[in-house]
Amino acid sequence: MSPPRPRPKFGDETVDRLLSQTIGAVGSGTNDDLVRSLIVTALDMDRADVDRLELKIASQSLVEILNAWRVFSAYGDNAKATIFGSARTKPDHPDYRLATVFGRRLAERGWMAITGAGPGIMTAGIEGVGRDNAFGVNIVLPFEQQAADVIDGDHKLATFRYFFTRKLTFMKETDAFALFPGGFGTLDEAFELMTLIQTGKSYPVPIVLLDHEDSTYWNSWQRFVEEELLAGGMISPDDTVLYLHTHDADEAVEYICSFYSCYHSIRFVGKRLVVRLSSPLDEVAVATLNDEFGDIVANGRIEPIEATESEVRDADHLHLSRIAFQFDNRSFARLIKMIHRINQLGGETGAKAAPGLVHDLGPALEFE
Repeated sequence: MSPPRPRPKFGDETVDRLLSQTIGAVGSGTNDDLVRSLIVTALDMDRADVDRLELKIASQSLVEILNAWRVFSAYGDNAKATIFGSARTKPDHPDYRLATVFGRRLAERGWMAITGAGPGIMTAGIEGVGRDNAFGVNIVLPFEQQAADVIDGDHKLATFRYFFTRKLTFMKETDAFALFPGGFGTLDEAFELMTLIQTGKSYPVPIVLLDHEDSTYWNSWQRFVEEELLAGGMISPDDTVLYLHTHDADEAVEYICSFYSCYHSIRFVGKRLVVRLSSPLDEVAVATLNDEFGDIVANGRIEPIEATESEVRDADHLHLSRIAFQFDNRSFARLIKMIHRINQLGGETGAKAAPGLVHDLGPALEFE
């Protein structure tokens, strides 16, 4: 069963003519088709007599997405890592100090950070990376309305009423994730991240789990994953490569930076997965990838290519090198392994933040 698709026309000649006139007068011309489909969907909701609560949710969601775009759009070329962790962690806790050091090391390598804009680990991360390098993605709760003082009032702060629009913003704007010990929210974010990447609903990113040396938090979590999920056949052995656990801030930052030391981004073009690289791989390296990862190639081989017509049309990172193959569309954990191997073959240690990272796993938009 296919998901519903947006409609390009409302179906009433007068309404469609007014839509064309309005969009022509207001729109930029580049995305008029998408703007039109948004308006048609809103009119369809009204015509379907959708109740007021549903309309409130839809309206508020779009407003929050627009506001988040305004906050982040000026920083599209900056690499960003999201820091998750408990709001209850005190400044004298070793995990708080670790998060501060992690943020500082991240900034030294040219990265910016995104946090939930609250206290605890979130404040520690902002203190480490510095306010100028920090974004806040705040959620309004019944018992907490304001962001932490360290980020409150900053133009890089976005505030949300809904968790789902906030989570969308985290995933859409982030190039790496660092998770410190936390409560239900942190575990929710950890499992959701891994689920999205495991199923290919999100792009590949580095995920690090950090806690202080004497902590049992992530070790206990990993034991549950291995003894219950893996041993029970609910995940595959490859799924455990979706994350790195460490007590060392420097190791965590190196892991994040090295993920983009050669690999840059991916894009589906037709049936092929195009892997963009900041530096080309030689024939031996490409042969190595075919030998080691031929199992995830549905047809043909992994091979170097020039920018595709779709990428040229979109002016999509045309300066980058590329390899492409017909992916089996299920081995996403193996794809993470392949990215690590690409970086071993063509990357370098001590890499700075990669500029202009872009992540696109969505299919081309199809109208009814």
